[in-house]
Amino acid sequence: MNAHASQVYLRLKFGLALANSVMFTTYAVYFIQTLGLTPLELLLVGTVLELTVLLFEGITGVVADTYGRRKSVILGMFVMSGSFFLEGSVVGAGAAVPVISLFVWVLISEAIRGFGETFLSGADTAWFVDEIGEEHAGPVFMRAKRWTLTAALLGIGISVGLSTLATNLPFLAGGLLYAVLGVYLLLDMKETKFVRQERAPGTGLWTELKSTWLAGAREISSRPILLMILAVTVFSGAASEGYDRLWEAHLLKEITFPAELPLSAALWFGLISVLTILLSMLAMWIAEKRLNTTDERVVFKSMFVLTALRIAAVLSFAFSPNFGWALVSLLAVGVIGTLSAPLFETWLNLNIESRSRATVLSMMSQSDALGQTAGGPFVGWIGSRLSVRASLTTAAVLLLPILLVFGRVLRRR
Repeated sequence: MNAHASQVYLRLKFGLALANSVMFTTYAVYFIQTLGLTPLELLLVGTVLELTVLLFEGITGVVADTYGRRKSVILGMFVMSGSFFLEGSVVGAGAAVPVISLFVWVLISEAIRGFGETFLSGADTAWFVDEIGEEHAGPVFMRAKRWTLTAALLGIGISVGLSTLATNLPFLAGGLLYAVLGVYLLLDMKETKFVRQERAPGTGLWTELKSTWLAGAREISSRPILLMILAVTVFSGAASEGYDRLWEAHLLKEITFPAELPLSAALWFGLISVLTILLSMLAMWIAEKRLNTTDERVVFKSMFVLTALRIAAVLSFAFSPNFGWALVSLLAVGVIGTLSAPLFETWLNLNIESRSRATVLSMMSQSDALGQTAGGPFVGWIGSRLSVRASLTTAAVLLLPILLVFGRVLRRR
């Protein structure tokens, strides 16, 4: 096992989790209270992000499999750093160019972010799995999740503190962290197992990229299990877009925080994040002890149960009669998501060949983006016509097909 690659991967995941936690713990305060975005605009922000991913994901995955995963990851880090700097400077940009609204500036920054994410998505995992070997990846994925939870915990305090000073500061700090991480990878990330496909004499750039893309497409179409995973990512993306973009708005506008506890919205979101992470760390510790992630049937069963629990938790949150009920439901959704991520990643990588790994992973991300792009506006429209509660209910319903897919896989095995 390549111990150095494991350490670089863990540090990469730690750094990304820290930066994302700093930015997104209190992003709702910035977007809703400072920039004044509506629930529909919040979903449109996510739609632009996912549409950009949908357009570029396949191309950048092919680039990673053709020219190297390391180059792709590092490029993505610096592009995303720039996008977050811009997003944190939206008010200033709006003052400098008043003909462009603050909402449009947010959309521009999210489009740049989405382009950068496509270089990172799939390439980091493909690089790591090839360097360390598929048989060793599962346990490290679980350990990486614990590292990300620790980083997220640190980021919450930083986010709340910075947001108290100015609501845009978390984005500026996150952009800086991405840039620092990019420099670190330039210096310490080594790629030793990547084998570039030999280009036939006279073959042009686009022909080479097309050949790599077709290899990934053939692998997916020829393997029913990958087609099932593709279906799961589509519906998961559609459901997550509605929930991820609207749970804060549901708390702020429909549930509201307890009046007897005079805490700011930023502090409340910080406390919720801390509780979610602490419970998730406990759940991950138990899962690492009890689950054999090298047994594919164990992974299937776990994902089936977690998906059923996720549906119940989202519905519970949507119909919460009070803040206490909503808080318990929120924590359940967060813990379930934390447990599901490394299990799904393990299942996926056990079924992909090395030579087209980044391309296939990018195609999976593309299907997730397709689900989010198609599902987001639909869920947002329901929220604008009815209520945020109705949107969250729709998000839960969109998870039902995933349960059917997992059930079908279990019956076959």
